[in-house]
Amino acid sequence: MRRHIALNGFMGAGKTTIGKKLANRLGVRFFDLDALIMAEHGPIDIIFDRLGKAAFRNFELTALQKTVEDEQPGVIALGGGAVTHPPTLDVVKAKTFSVWLYLSLEDTIKRVRSAKRVRPLLGANPKNSKIIGLYTGRVSVYRQSDLIVEAGGKTSAKLVTAIIEQLPKELL
Repeated sequence: MRRHIALNGFMGAGKTTIGKKLANRLGVRFFDLDALIMAEHGPIDIIFDRLGKAAFRNFELTALQKTVEDEQPGVIALGGGAVTHPPTLDVVKAKTFSVWLYLSLEDTIKRVRSAKRVRPLLGANPKNSKIIGLYTGRVSVYRQSDLIVEAGGKTSAKLVTAIIEQLPKELL
């Protein structure tokens, strides 16, 4: 592969699950920015509580820069809000081929509300209005992706195949 593939999308879109399977199918490494941050700085909710959102976004930027500069091209799962940080979006645009795992707002609400994981920006039992506000605020940035793939209603295997079929041949 000639460039990293960066998966982005809202919480619950399947970036980590799909990213692992996509990397496996392509025979490349998988990088999860959240996992990289946690390995170096600790749990994400504690980072948000103690240092704030701005510090977390800077940790995301650093982890992404290090990955794209030091590692062979692979598949990167970005955090749901990573591309809302302009310096991170700049790196994504310049150094990766980005794929938005698009979920409808309705599917997003269902997935986020049914997840056992508490999201720092939403808290436990998030209200629909809070999810809707974050989602609608991010859509315009997600739309800047190189490829948009509908992630709802597909098995992970079919979604991975759909992504691979739409990747530019010169990327592979």
